[in-house]
Amino acid sequence: MTGQPIPVIIDCDTGVDDALALLFAVRHPGLDLRAVTCVAGNTDVDGVVHNTLTVLEQAGAPDIPVARGAARPLIEPARSARHVHGVDGMGDLGLPAPRRGRAAVDAVTLLYREILGSPTPVTLIPTAPLTNIALLLRTHPHVTRNIERIVFMGGAVATGNATPVAEFNVWHDPEAAAVLLTAGVPITMYGLDVFTRVVVPGADVRRLRESAEPGTRLAGELLAHRPSAPDPDGDDPAGGLGDAGAVCAVADPAGLTTRLLPVEVSLAPGPTRGQTVVDRRPRPGESEIHGGAREQALVDVALDVDVDRYVKLYLETVERG
Repeated sequence: MTGQPIPVIIDCDTGVDDALALLFAVRHPGLDLRAVTCVAGNTDVDGVVHNTLTVLEQAGAPDIPVARGAARPLIEPARSARHVHGVDGMGDLGLPAPRRGRAAVDAVTLLYREILGSPTPVTLIPTAPLTNIALLLRTHPHVTRNIERIVFMGGAVATGNATPVAEFNVWHDPEAAAVLLTAGVPITMYGLDVFTRVVVPGADVRRLRESAEPGTRLAGELLAHRPSAPDPDGDDPAGGLGDAGAVCAVADPAGLTTRLLPVEVSLAPGPTRGQTVVDRRPRPGESEIHGGAREQALVDVALDVDVDRYVKLYLETVERG
């Protein structure tokens, strides 16, 4: 590998697969994890802070600053996903409480400080509802001059999970997602269309769980908590990488197939609220012809992923110890 590591900041709602993303980011030599900011989503924001500090400690990470962010979306109340991630938001694994503490500043302040204080432009990787990022962009819009790219896990071209058409992170705070799309920096949408496909085979999950190294073993336990598909080679559950795939896409963008497409977020009440409307048409339709063109953000939308490549990359990275 040549060149300097990519400076990255992860904004998360840890979360089983956010934890997998943090483990990868800490251990990949091509990434320099500068800070982690926390937001309500999979569980309440204080639980997210606790889980984030726990993961960093289990991974043997250096003293990376972790800040508490928004406790609820911009408009709506918080709605957790504990039915997926466990009561504690991270698989109810019973891990020891972390000894390290959070930063003395809030998430927006930490984001502002770390972005503008970086000697090279920073890549933001939100793997959570986008409330913190929206607050940053509205409070300090000039930070975009030192943001290289935003690679966010969220949205869907086809099918949602929170609703038939809306993915959880965008559905949780649609207004924040709409603000993100106006950031004026390059954006990659790592949505459900690729999110659900990157699955670690059961035999590999079992090997990770049997490791004597705490961070590697934690990756295995987390993957086993969220089985994604039956393993054809045995009874072990295969585990989905989920959010960690977005971090893989920063470390190795060649594994992702994207297309620059217009995207907007549906903000109206009703069954489409939170949908990321991705325009894949080759030409304008009658709506534009008769009503005028709408303002739409152009986003690099992930449409395909090299599953084997990212699984290999993830395993090689987390097993570094």
